[in-house]
Amino acid sequence: MEEQNVKLKFNILAIICIIMFSFVLAPVTLQNDTYYTIKIGEHIVNQGIDMKDPFSWHEDLSYTYPHWAYDTGTYLIYNLGEMTNIQDGGMIFIYVSTAILSCVLGVLIYITSCKISKNNLVSFILTMFVMYLVKDFIAARAQLVTFILFVLTILFIESFLESKKKRYLIGIALISIIIANVHVAVWPFFFILFLPYITEYIISCILEKNIVSKLVLLSHRLEIKKIEKKSIKEKNEEKKNKLEIKLEKQKEKLIVQEEKETKIIEKAKERRNNPYRLKIEKNTATKWLILVMIICAFTGLLTPLGDTPYTYLVKTMQGTTMNNISEHLPLTLYNDKATMVVFALFFAILIFTDTKIKLSDFFMIAGLIFLSFASRRQISMLLIIGVYIFAKWIDYLFKKYDAKGCKKFTKLMTTLVGKVLTISIVILICICFIKPKLNDKFVNSNKYPVEASTWILENLDIDNMRIYNEYNYGSYLLYRGIPVFIDSRADLYAPEFNKKEGEDGRDIFSDYINISSIGTYYEIKFEKYDITHVIVVNNAKLNMFLSRNREYKELYRDDNFTIYERNVKN
Repeated sequence: MEEQNVKLKFNILAIICIIMFSFVLAPVTLQNDTYYTIKIGEHIVNQGIDMKDPFSWHEDLSYTYPHWAYDTGTYLIYNLGEMTNIQDGGMIFIYVSTAILSCVLGVLIYITSCKISKNNLVSFILTMFVMYLVKDFIAARAQLVTFILFVLTILFIESFLESKKKRYLIGIALISIIIANVHVAVWPFFFILFLPYITEYIISCILEKNIVSKLVLLSHRLEIKKIEKKSIKEKNEEKKNKLEIKLEKQKEKLIVQEEKETKIIEKAKERRNNPYRLKIEKNTATKWLILVMIICAFTGLLTPLGDTPYTYLVKTMQGTTMNNISEHLPLTLYNDKATMVVFALFFAILIFTDTKIKLSDFFMIAGLIFLSFASRRQISMLLIIGVYIFAKWIDYLFKKYDAKGCKKFTKLMTTLVGKVLTISIVILICICFIKPKLNDKFVNSNKYPVEASTWILENLDIDNMRIYNEYNYGSYLLYRGIPVFIDSRADLYAPEFNKKEGEDGRDIFSDYINISSIGTYYEIKFEKYDITHVIVVNNAKLNMFLSRNREYKELYRDDNFTIYERNVKN
């Protein structure tokens, strides 16, 4: 009873600390994608999902609305804030909602880790560490919601395998439907979470059946039957005697093989009960997971997007956009010190301790590490999914070398002095994180053309101009109601998503890359798109050329952006 009371007090203390820390991690300044998210949500509310892009000046661009549900929800939150008549009310509401989602993520990581590792103290420390590491991924983007849903998926899978309660399977199916509507790009990743469990189950079945030994036994039995049939048909006594002798020898081999199989089964059981490193466990409930995964494969049809859940990732992988967007590039470990530390801790435990590892955990970690090296964006998944496996390893070490240490420290933290000290430390950490943000604004005018956009709206005919802009601030322009050449919806501007019958598709994204990097003569591309105006960052390569070109008239300039009018020759 006392132990349960201590555990309850510690959980309350841990959750309070995690909420405080997670809240201050939310950035005040909005991220690039948030701007187009607001406008797309507004468009959906007013016009519905028409599968067409309404924000660029390019004609007839098809748009898949890959996170339509999140866009709509974000706009409704923004609009609610605007209705309060508070200055920047919409931005404030988005910031608060992002902070709340960050808190939900932190608490769920802690709960899942506690559920799986059974060590609350280790789960608390690791949750705080993981939330610190994923702070750069916390933003008003659909990925924050999918982080929460992926952690919930792991929690439901583990809870089902432990309790066999079917309600968790219903929860898993619902999560699949939500992800297919909130963030269709990561919907295929949902199925990857099942694979380690299913693979372990299949391997355990193969080992349990001892297929190789059974095949040998089968061959012996077939040979015995074959000899017996020959012996019955044989009329020559001498040959019949030889067959009888051969039959006896074959039966002896069968007995020897049966004894071997018995020993193999006993040794296999012994290895499973006391493995050297890898633990292979057979959970018969995994069969239900296979069924649910198959059912979830059809939940992609429960969206207003047609076949987009099944085609979006394939089309994205076929294009070149992922090779030019930083978060999709392969991980360079040397440049990511935090990830290097995480890998070092993982491998140190695997190499220098005798920690027992479940085969499903090994597959999960190996798969997440592979995905992290393939795309640095997947580091976030390694952290939020891998944390519970790491917690299990640490718990094993504590149980082996200091079984009572965690319990004593947990009890100490739940005393009055322990609570005050713990909360005080967390508050000090929170102050260190929030202090640099005190002067942050919702819109960073150094990165986004705030004043330049106002000038454009007041001085140019936005309905008839065709302005060239850069990728990183296109979303802000369309947020202000200015039609754009490109924005951070990279897939929209790739030919894979805009092919028409008899055409190769428009590769606006590649044209942008070539123009911005001066990989091609900009004037050729501007002629192709009939550009009338150009807005560039002052330190851009392109600006160096335009500032010297007499065919481009400088209309506006501030500390960060310059606007040119292109002399269109008739």
